Amino acid sequence: MTVIEQIRTKFVRDEFEFSRHAADCTILRHISVQEVREAVQNGEVIEDYPDDKYGPSCLIFGFTQANRVLHIHCSHPTRAIVKVITVYEPNPDEWGEFRIRKE
Repeated sequence: MTVIEQIRTKFVRDEFEFSRHAADCTILRHISVQEVREAVQNGEVIEDYPDDKYGPSCLIFGFTQANRVLHIHCSHPTRAIVKVITVYEPNPDEWGEFRIRKE
């Protein structure tokens, strides 16, 4: 099973939580938990951070049912509970097709 498939499984089982920062971001950016779930369910891992400071993590790109583009930075599913580190709408000036970081 791929990393994104494992993360999706954790989300379906409600085996995820938001960091304080991610919770603040969802409030400030008006992003609902349901939108995060939707973006993960159809999303793809676009960046992998195996040596991240607090443990392996990745960046997921996905769409909500309303076609809102989201990036979700979360821990790898090797943890008992996937931690959502941050969530945001990517800036098109910084991302090519919202998938590739521009230099």
